[in-house]
Amino acid sequence: MLVDSFLSRIVEHIRRYDMFRESQRIGVAVSGGADSVCLLHVLVELAPRWNVKIHVLHANHALRGEESRADEAFVRDLAARMQLPCRVCDAPAADAGNLEQSARNARLSFFRSAIAEGEVDCVAAGHTRTDQAETVLFRFLRGAGTAGLAGIRPVTSDGVVRPLLVVDRPEVEEFLRQRGIAWREDSTNASLRFARNRIRHELLPQLARDWNPAIVDTLAHTADWALAEEKYWEGLSIYAAAIEERDGAVLLRAERLGQMPEAMARRVVRKAFERVKGDLRGIDFAHIAGIMALARQEGGSGRFRAPGVEARRSFDWLRLAPPGGPRCPFEIPVAAPVLVRVPGSEFALSMEIIEGLQSVTASDCVYNSVMGCLDGDLLSGALTLRNWQPGDHYQPAGSSQEQKLKYLFQKARIPQWERGGWPVLSDRISIVWSRKFGPAVRVAATPESRRVLQIRETPV
Repeated sequence: MLVDSFLSRIVEHIRRYDMFRESQRIGVAVSGGADSVCLLHVLVELAPRWNVKIHVLHANHALRGEESRADEAFVRDLAARMQLPCRVCDAPAADAGNLEQSARNARLSFFRSAIAEGEVDCVAAGHTRTDQAETVLFRFLRGAGTAGLAGIRPVTSDGVVRPLLVVDRPEVEEFLRQRGIAWREDSTNASLRFARNRIRHELLPQLARDWNPAIVDTLAHTADWALAEEKYWEGLSIYAAAIEERDGAVLLRAERLGQMPEAMARRVVRKAFERVKGDLRGIDFAHIAGIMALARQEGGSGRFRAPGVEARRSFDWLRLAPPGGPRCPFEIPVAAPVLVRVPGSEFALSMEIIEGLQSVTASDCVYNSVMGCLDGDLLSGALTLRNWQPGDHYQPAGSSQEQKLKYLFQKARIPQWERGGWPVLSDRISIVWSRKFGPAVRVAATPESRRVLQIRETPV
């Protein structure tokens, strides 16, 4: 391997993705393994091109006892010999059920902290083209779509960059051997109990031997192709118009989703999953297809579960949210004047006593196109603001008879998930007011009313 060619490809890759800015502080994630040690030496050599300062970052996951401590000592000594600042973080893996993912999350948290605290401007990680090939193959086997096949991103939104994605692992080791640079071997890399290691040591070599000697290049090119596709779709800004976020959930219009081209609809659903979960781990083709089927069914109700997400259809709305029960019931004594936030919502109710309707304009007393004012002299006892309960009924002003709120919900096409926390106001006798449906006929204010209770809804 020619070192000059090796370095020039890395430089071109860094420039292609605009990884560094002039005079930045670059944190280099160094585990002690070949890839990260190579990355550190390469960036120290290339640093004058951008006038950047190099900082060493090491996360000790304490998974291998003395071996982990030896890795930390190796990295500290390496940084000292290269006269570089070094920060070590104790980052134990919290989830014994998925050590790889838990350790990864701990590292990312460490990197984000270093950036947030202003110690570094970005963090360079030592993933190679070989890692890229393994990732693409792994995700393909698990049923990933185009976004998943984009693999390891060269640059991420949280400040991680990957300068070595254009070189293979054998090239990295050859670079280190030619320069007499030592590195550490992680004993767990040989363990076949990890899926990624089985791909690395068994599946990829078999594919290269029996099917395609250039399989690593082929998979890396697939990632590059898929990444360009995803950037194109992201640039279209299709998500802002299709996705509405409210109360920690994502709302989609079923009809709009069903009318979209398949490729666009799938991306919208995928983005909805990502907004709810924070990532897409565990989400595969079947989950995307399940949401699409829910959107296209003729009936306006239904449920679908995916890892970390519960989807519900009600009328023309689809709601994706973390799994959880209905909103907690509430019962709040109120006395005007008062501004009270409705629990579990993003709005409050303002209640104010007005001396007669003639003292206010018509718009002050309009609630959803009907009169929203109560005659204070007709109220019986103290008022209570509470959530709707099954069986609730009253006679709204303008209606000829009592009606169940459930019927009013259906008539007004109120999604099921909004009903549990729906606010109603009651006195000692019965319901006197409900959101959207207004005052009860027995207490509705008239031009003859002297003391008027005016109710307004305001966002908070």
